[in-house]
Amino acid sequence: MNALVPLPVLLPLCVTGLKLAIGPRLHRFQRFISLAVLGAVLVLSVVLMVAADRHGPLSVHLGDFAPPVGITLVADRLAGLMLTVSSAVTLLVLVYSLGQGMADRDDRAPVGVFHPAYLILVAGVSCTFLAGDLVNLYVGFEIMLVASFVLLTIGGTATRIRAGSTYVIISLFSSVLFLIAIAMAYAVAGTVNFAQLAERLQDVPLGVRTLLEAMLLTVFAIKAAVFPLAAWLPDSYPTAPAPVTAVFAGLLTKVGVYSMLRTQTLLFPGHRLGDLLMLAALASMAVGILGAVAQTDLKRVLSFTLISHIGYMIFGIALAGRGSIAGAIVYVAHHITVQTTLFLVAGLIERRDGTTELTRLGGLAKAAPLLAVLFFVPAMNLAGIPPLSGFIGKLGLMRAGVADGGGWAWALVAGSAATSLLTLYVMAKVWNLAFWRDAPPGAEEEGVVLESAEDDEPDEADESEERDDEERPTGSGSGLPVPAGAVVPAGFLGQSITTSKRLPWPMPVATGIAVALGLSYTVLGGPLTTFTQAAATELLARTPYIEAVLGR
Repeated sequence: MNALVPLPVLLPLCVTGLKLAIGPRLHRFQRFISLAVLGAVLVLSVVLMVAADRHGPLSVHLGDFAPPVGITLVADRLAGLMLTVSSAVTLLVLVYSLGQGMADRDDRAPVGVFHPAYLILVAGVSCTFLAGDLVNLYVGFEIMLVASFVLLTIGGTATRIRAGSTYVIISLFSSVLFLIAIAMAYAVAGTVNFAQLAERLQDVPLGVRTLLEAMLLTVFAIKAAVFPLAAWLPDSYPTAPAPVTAVFAGLLTKVGVYSMLRTQTLLFPGHRLGDLLMLAALASMAVGILGAVAQTDLKRVLSFTLISHIGYMIFGIALAGRGSIAGAIVYVAHHITVQTTLFLVAGLIERRDGTTELTRLGGLAKAAPLLAVLFFVPAMNLAGIPPLSGFIGKLGLMRAGVADGGGWAWALVAGSAATSLLTLYVMAKVWNLAFWRDAPPGAEEEGVVLESAEDDEPDEADESEERDDEERPTGSGSGLPVPAGAVVPAGFLGQSITTSKRLPWPMPVATGIAVALGLSYTVLGGPLTTFTQAAATELLARTPYIEAVLGR
């Protein structure tokens, strides 16, 4: 069974090499192998999760080199659950992207670019979840960074390049800080393997250990978009195509949260920075949700709620108890799914109406009832309405806060309740503006070009196409309606949007399955809670992980 552990990383990388060799040809075959490999990764993830639950952590030393020399990959309950949820989400997002045509019909995102970059991203995420040492955790982050920049800047418009550049600069800064922390860990402990560090860091002077903990927390807080290190997120994610934004917002920030969970429980038990983490959690909740209240664009609303709800996860990590860690794990799994779903719905709205600006939307509940249902269910889930999974996660965290009884814990319990109520207010605001009220005056029944794309100078082919289509009643930034299904050369925030009142079936189907996945956490709330309690116990015990890696 241990031999299966590297496959979630290796399969996407091997298929990426095949796809790069094929190039932008054989579109149907490319789509098939992308779906097949992500389906295989999902099956493997489920197998690893079940095996880790039944038999304890699984570990493999690549090349049979023992720590600290070799590469160690470890799948315990936490890693197995994160792999399973992330694999399911990335598979659904790929199906959605095929329906949108981003990977097979849009010449700005050819199949030869999007699919390899997406598979590399999946491999990086899997590597991060399975990493058994700091170096491979760093490698996983860098694999994700390279793929992320390609995906963020697909289309090459100035808006996307600017947002992608900000993302890369922030990520590079965190990467340099991470390298410094790795060097420090090796200097004081003679290893970067998690299991060996867990034993040796106890003998390191307290000041050095605290500094190392602070540096790693800073790195992971940047990745997770924890306030005050989250300013880059609202301007970076909304500019990308809908599937890219969905998988970034739903999944990539949780990689930072996962890294905090792993290092804080394994390397720094009884950590001294708990109060600082609680302050960061409370600030993230408050600033994020107040920012969401002030927004009028759906994508930016969701970006700020993302920052806010990261605070719940940091809340659980900061308390560092069995109940709080279990609650944080439940909330991570819940939030990956629900946040991804909401961004997919935002993409459906953008595809249908050409915008996600709430002041320009209205009447969708009547005009598109299926779209209304697809938004309403995950929106209520995000707000934590009983008995949905958002409520289960929040209840577990708040119960842990009450049991702790400290001043910061009570402040976070109150902050959690207030944030949940404000989230409900924000979701109700979106519902009222986009779905419930009548369409605002001047709204068109057809798609509308809202803003011109900041494209490069057109080439000869583009000029020829312009001459052929000079009778079309649209111009760059004209704001005039275009026929449903027509590909417009401009769109909101510089994106090339294909407007259509009839959505391609893979898009709502993938979104519907994502909604069902979020609801399944409610149906399976009992087994999920039991599993996460066992995962939290295993994390806090540390011994099962250490023994599995070191062979004791």
